[in-house]
Amino acid sequence: MGKERVVHAALLGIGTVGGGVFKLVKELEEDIIAKTGARLVIDKILVRDRSRQRKGVPQELLTDSWQEIVRDEKIEIVIEVMGGIEPALTWLQEAMLAGKQVVTANKDLLAEHGAELFAAAEEKSCDLHFEAAVAGAIPIIRPLRQSLTASQLTEVMGIVNGTTNYILTRMAEDGMDYADALQMATKLGYAESDPTADVEGYDAGRKLAIMASIAFNSRVTFSQVYTEGITKITANDIQYAKEFGYAIKLIGMTKLTEDGIEVKVHPMLLPQEHPLSSVRDSFNAVFVHGKACDDAMFMGRGAGQMPTASAVMGDVIDAMRNILHGSCGKIGCGCYKDLPVKPVEDTESRFFMRTQVVDRPGVLAKIAGILGEHGVSIEQVYQKKSVDGISELVIITDLVQEKHFDDALGELKQMAVMKEISGVIRVYG
Repeated sequence: MGKERVVHAALLGIGTVGGGVFKLVKELEEDIIAKTGARLVIDKILVRDRSRQRKGVPQELLTDSWQEIVRDEKIEIVIEVMGGIEPALTWLQEAMLAGKQVVTANKDLLAEHGAELFAAAEEKSCDLHFEAAVAGAIPIIRPLRQSLTASQLTEVMGIVNGTTNYILTRMAEDGMDYADALQMATKLGYAESDPTADVEGYDAGRKLAIMASIAFNSRVTFSQVYTEGITKITANDIQYAKEFGYAIKLIGMTKLTEDGIEVKVHPMLLPQEHPLSSVRDSFNAVFVHGKACDDAMFMGRGAGQMPTASAVMGDVIDAMRNILHGSCGKIGCGCYKDLPVKPVEDTESRFFMRTQVVDRPGVLAKIAGILGEHGVSIEQVYQKKSVDGISELVIITDLVQEKHFDDALGELKQMAVMKEISGVIRVYG
């Protein structure tokens, strides 16, 4: 028998996800050997404070020196799970320029600096794996980069933030208001102490930028993604959605059109029969459409220690196989096109609009008239009985260019009979 092949790796970060990765490396030791033909050994773990004890992690593996890792020629794979832009960007570039393969779960980094990272990978024919950066355990990056490359994708949409999906589920199923649902999400560990990135749509926007870049072979950055969160969604909106046959979800959607790429994250009324409407609690799901493949959906746990760690380890095993077979760097960036990203005002949507109006004959006609002047057609309308002379009027529009709807909205706000526009939410279709 020949000498056992060992692949040496370094782990950058030993927090929640890093701890999960380290655990899986030990648990899957024999499986990894069987699947790759080599043993995986974590030689170094980069931490800020070497003196702090980490349960189950040998002290001798800890280092606070990046140079100690990047200069170690034995280390072939760098696994980055510490997050943030810097120093992660610099370190991963240096790792690949030193000929090391990289696995990362860093969506912020890829959404903003994917081009620089792929340039470093291409220069040295290195692997850059990032399945865990989008939707946790759900395999979506690999299908987009490999399985669906011939599918001529035209649309990718999904629920890619578990925190907001949990909040909206509680509001829909338990009748909670937003504040109470957020409090519960925080208590259960779904929401951070500062939930801004989740509830304002930034987290989903970063993931969408990554998926759009891959799906349409053209670089999209987070700054180009329109984001709108769920903080203005009310129990009344949820109830009306049910009455009209919809569910409200925070949706990231990207489309390929004749005049560019659309990338938007916002709450949306989805028909109850749409597959994404049934995705509950902290689950994520991504729905894709292509000319060749038609429709496909991927669903699972989008976050958490072990789901994310499992995606990281799937990439590590892939990197090991490539090292052993001399095939690293075979899948590069893929952004060989330079397509424009459309401003949100030039995209089209249907709208749900909830208003408070003076209960007076002819009010609806006046509102319809203003909408019509701006090319906005009414598809559905519902009016509640008046209370103290004020009626709640709910309108769902046909498809309209967003700038025309915005112009109409501005004019409606100036009407004397318009007491309040209580909510505006986009509608699927």
